[in-house]
Amino acid sequence: MMEALLNRTLFELAGTPVTPVSVLTFLLILLISYWVSRVLQRITGRWLRLRGVAEEGAISTTNRLLHYGVMLVGLGIGVETIGINLSALFAAGAVVAVALGFAMQNILQNFVSGVILLAERSITESDILQVDGRIVRVMRMGTRATVARTRDDEEIIIPNSLLVQSSVTNYTLGDSLFRIRAAVGVAYGSNMDRVREVLLEAGKSVPDRVEEKDPVVLLLQFGNSSVDFEVSVWATDPWLARVTKSHLNFAIWNHLKAAGITIACLLYT
Repeated sequence: MMEALLNRTLFELAGTPVTPVSVLTFLLILLISYWVSRVLQRITGRWLRLRGVAEEGAISTTNRLLHYGVMLVGLGIGVETIGINLSALFAAGAVVAVALGFAMQNILQNFVSGVILLAERSITESDILQVDGRIVRVMRMGTRATVARTRDDEEIIIPNSLLVQSSVTNYTLGDSLFRIRAAVGVAYGSNMDRVREVLLEAGKSVPDRVEEKDPVVLLLQFGNSSVDFEVSVWATDPWLARVTKSHLNFAIWNHLKAAGITIACLLYT
């Protein structure tokens, strides 16, 4: 009686009879797959932390991808166990799959880009980037997009494909050392050696520069009405680059004025 009840055909799927036994087997396989996924996620999380991956966002993304993969394999095994031929289903749904592929092209592109970023670790949370001419700090990295904050405290959503396919400056990839430049033009009647000395003093007076690296003064060109110089200093906080640039400009202005050197024009770099 019980055997007949368990083997009774409930319905047919792709020409294959589905019974209570096959349904229970299918659900059991899904439960086992879920348990295996949880175990693998714990093991992977510990392994990533031991390898020095401290960002919870990266670990969470890895575990999410692992969960999707394990559950997809479990679903395939469960369907095959019921007796349904997956190849036949794939052949029947090929046209639908192609249509969905075109419709989800951008989503899949961003998803794959997120996996690449996760694997390469060229961009991680808290990194400071220059994207499309804007300086941003990475707040969260997802499988589809990355959330970043601008200097104006605006949160922007950046598609992962943009970070993979475009040229992106990562100020904190290897180290946070970078150069800040300011340019100024002085009158042709000035003593150029004295100008160079004063500009070096101005660069050394910037409070938030890297003191181990001396400022660099370059004579850029002989302009129509001025001799153009560039002063550059090294700093370690790209998030405050505009503040450091302001300090450098103030130092150049004050030192040249104090030395009696005529400023013909201020240049933008």
